[in-house]
Amino acid sequence: MEAHPEEFSVESLETPALTKAQLAELLFDRIGLNKRESKDMVDAFFELICSSLIEGQDVKISGFGNFQIRTKAPRPGRNPRTGESIPIEARRVVTFHASHKLKEQLQS
Repeated sequence: MEAHPEEFSVESLETPALTKAQLAELLFDRIGLNKRESKDMVDAFFELICSSLIEGQDVKISGFGNFQIRTKAPRPGRNPRTGESIPIEARRVVTFHASHKLKEQLQS
């Protein structure tokens, strides 16, 4: 789905973020799926992305960007209130890198 600025803008939404419910509503309005099918499709899409990332697979969405799993090493940290030194454990994090196409659209 390619969003065109004249058809849809985040500024026109009631909240400053695009929600799953709003995505389902857009599928209902634009494609004609019923509301239950729209909600199920949005949920399935995000479940697929989450399960792929949990399994350690990167997710690449052409024209949008890449979600990648990165493993951060353990490191020493410090409690900002007390100054006490505390260890920060190794962990996996998700990073997002926008595609060149998305970056170009954001600049225009």
